[in-house]
Amino acid sequence: MKFTGTKPAMPKIDMSEEPKCKAKYTAAPPTEETVVVNPNGTLANVFVYVKSGLPASYKAPAPSGPVTLDQDGCRYHPHAFGIMVGQNLQIKNSDGILHNIKAKGTKNRPFNISQPTTMTSTRTFSAPEVMVPLECNVHGWMHAWLGVLPHAFYGVSGADGSFSITGLPPGTYTVEAWHEKYGTQTATVTVSGSETKTADFTFAGK
Repeated sequence: MKFTGTKPAMPKIDMSEEPKCKAKYTAAPPTEETVVVNPNGTLANVFVYVKSGLPASYKAPAPSGPVTLDQDGCRYHPHAFGIMVGQNLQIKNSDGILHNIKAKGTKNRPFNISQPTTMTSTRTFSAPEVMVPLECNVHGWMHAWLGVLPHAFYGVSGADGSFSITGLPPGTYTVEAWHEKYGTQTATVTVSGSETKTADFTFAGK
């Protein structure tokens, strides 16, 4: 997931009113995560998924387990992630302070839940939607993005800018890469067997 152009400076987050969270950032003050450019010049937190091309006969297997969203240091971990329709989302509060999680879905029913202490809440999503914004009403800098899909063919670029989508049956697919600031890009990928194919995306800073 290549990045070109000028790397934007992300605003610092003032956590002085939440000393328990502030204490977790000893090396440097935390910054917003709208754009995270890795040291190797790649872009993190890009959600990549198969948008179309699966055979009509394809039936996704049942989800193997829950997906976890953790609130730690007054930030969401992960910042961008995926889940299957009907799969459990476990929302953890590891901070032990008040968080209020708001999901602003349009194809999925919105929810707004309060977690006043260390605890875990579970929610599911009933329809595909890319992406569902998540935010905390208590801490305005807390944002995350959730892609809901009818299959498990998705990935997110990480600290080295790479992503992987495994197990695709043979076929030609439209793969979309989504970023919260820079929008979407698409690529066409043809898989003929157990081979590995590479899809490169480049996002440019403004």
